[in-house]
Amino acid sequence: MSDLRVGIIGLGMMGRHHVRVVRETSGVELVAVADPFGDAHGVAGSLTVLENVEQLIATGIEMAVCAVPTAQHEDVGLALAEAGVHTLIEKPIAHTVEAGERLVEAFTSRGLVGAVGHVERYNPALQSLRSRMANGDLGEIYQIATRRQGPFPARIADVGVVKDLATHDIDLTAWLAQSRYVQISAQTTTRSGREHEDMIAVTGRLADGTITNHLVNWLSPMKERVTVVTGEKGAFVADTLAADLTFHGNGVIDTQWASVANFRGVSEGDVVRFAIPKPEPLRTEHECFRDAVLGVGDRTVSLAEGLETLRTAEWALDEARAAQERAMVAR
Repeated sequence: MSDLRVGIIGLGMMGRHHVRVVRETSGVELVAVADPFGDAHGVAGSLTVLENVEQLIATGIEMAVCAVPTAQHEDVGLALAEAGVHTLIEKPIAHTVEAGERLVEAFTSRGLVGAVGHVERYNPALQSLRSRMANGDLGEIYQIATRRQGPFPARIADVGVVKDLATHDIDLTAWLAQSRYVQISAQTTTRSGREHEDMIAVTGRLADGTITNHLVNWLSPMKERVTVVTGEKGAFVADTLAADLTFHGNGVIDTQWASVANFRGVSEGDVVRFAIPKPEPLRTEHECFRDAVLGVGDRTVSLAEGLETLRTAEWALDEARAAQERAMVAR
């Protein structure tokens, strides 16, 4: 069987990485790239840089990666669906829920593979964490808490921290727990002078009763990407910057120091940092996309899942606006 023909539209900060990884992935061949602003990072190589999605489609591609700005996801995605091209759309799925719904319908009605690039799911630490949770290593899950903080990235132009960063945490939390959000409250602030929010604190509850909280911002001088899952048997800490997974077990030995024993709800047990394989998440994502197109497995983030994540993100923004309005009235 010949390799699947892949085209990539958008050669910016993420697009350049997609180009590299597609070239490294077996079973696919990069045959076309497009970006109306040219090849800013010099990744096209011998390929001609096309100007638009129509030119990309005309090359006869079977699969595509849409890495254009969020506001253009709908138009580019609909064109690819109309042409019968299986497509991986960078997260978030679209700039609005309504646009996301149109994308879901366009791909599902044609029987095409449509996926969303929530690449954090494929981080080795989270992949290992998900399998250990499914195996019952934590028992009942009480809480999933995430911190995703760091300096402002110059690549962002058309969305705030919620749709760019918090969507990662919303997606991975629902995926880890295999449960959806049923309650949300949030607070945002804008300190950088941009139109969109650059900090949010979210608390929520999933349908299975798990409590969640997410701290996300572009205002921190230190960069961290941490997910903590607490359950009846202990807690897992996933550092997705280093792809490290650590388990803190609940202790079974009585604490002799009375003041410490009184302070802690559970006693400290063994701490284990797991030795896990660490493939590049983006490569794993592309391998899963390829397999879905070939019909030999589907571990992609579906468009429907991407749409649910966007709905939850919009919900958080709505709750934050409502909280600000209540605060203004209280003054």
